[in-house]
Amino acid sequence: MLVVFIAVSFYPAYGYNDYNAEIKKINEEIDAKKNAIENMKNRQKEFSVKIADLNLQKSSLNNEMAILDNRIAKAEIDIESVKIDINRISLEIKKTDVQIKEKEEEISGKVIRLNEIVKIISRNDNVSQLETILLNNSLSEFLNQAKYLEDVNFELKESLDALKIAKIELETQLADLNKKNEELNNLKIDLDQKKSALDAEKQNKISLLEETNSSENKFQRLLNQAKQEQMQAAADISGLETEVRAKMAKMDESKLQFNDKGMIWPVSKNYISSYFHDPEYPFRYIFEHPAVDIRAGQGTPIRAAASGYVARAKDSGMGYNYIMIVHGNGLSTVYGHVSRLNCKEDELVMQGQVIGLSGGMPGTAGAGRLTTGPHLHFEVRLNGIPVDPLEYLP
Repeated sequence: MLVVFIAVSFYPAYGYNDYNAEIKKINEEIDAKKNAIENMKNRQKEFSVKIADLNLQKSSLNNEMAILDNRIAKAEIDIESVKIDINRISLEIKKTDVQIKEKEEEISGKVIRLNEIVKIISRNDNVSQLETILLNNSLSEFLNQAKYLEDVNFELKESLDALKIAKIELETQLADLNKKNEELNNLKIDLDQKKSALDAEKQNKISLLEETNSSENKFQRLLNQAKQEQMQAAADISGLETEVRAKMAKMDESKLQFNDKGMIWPVSKNYISSYFHDPEYPFRYIFEHPAVDIRAGQGTPIRAAASGYVARAKDSGMGYNYIMIVHGNGLSTVYGHVSRLNCKEDELVMQGQVIGLSGGMPGTAGAGRLTTGPHLHFEVRLNGIPVDPLEYLP
């Protein structure tokens, strides 16, 4: 016969069963990490409940210490949880890498098989039908050979189709791998932020103990001063809203450079240490938190979230410093714990303009009483009522 039946088998260096065993082992490790993360979440919830309960109790130095201890413990669990999640994603990446190697070997095997089939067809194309009949012992053998070549052609089509599918699957796995890598990088950033939060909570505890000298009476005096500061600021801000809008109504509209492009972050988008009406806010017993506290190092430039009119640039010396800007559409913004003012009352500022420097470091100018460390207190008000700033920030 002209054509000898060829059965090409592909045996990868790293067998199918070896890949299956490795993937199974990785899956078991991933499941273990998922269970550990679930346990961490349950512990996080327990600490959150404890903190919320303590915040509802009458504020005392011992109570504040208990809140800080629970916040520190929760932050440590947060860090451990992120570390476990990083390990889980690393395992997911490892598994995808193994699956990619398996698919690459499968594709290589199909390519080898296709090459053999193409060689058979190529040899057949170089021989005429008459030559083929003469070279065969009988017409029956020729017909058998023709049937075999028909089968080979069908196998070639099937192999090509399978190769296309394998290529698509490989591309999908590579995209999945890139996505997991991106997720891993985000988790690493989150881990750094959690570590910073933990350091801040520990510093808060040290600062509070130093400021009060572990004296309950001194703590209550500071607490009362902080309450009075916040109440005075809230009253001033509410009163200014109506007064300033009436003043603005009489101004030349061409001078009011209000923008309708939405707000920008007043400091770099960063870790939020306390949210709007945060149930874990340290002094919630005294007043609801009407803002978001954005992590910002001492002296970070504060930029106007939107163009507007400076209604208040309050310098209280060692007390609570803040800036209030009135914008269009009934909106206003407040920037608290300002260590230095770079704007004046009754002036117009443009979006992105530096209006001051952040503060909040205990014992520094503009920080106010019982501050929890360097950050920017950022409020958004709609028709004078505090609303969640995160709904207005990009």
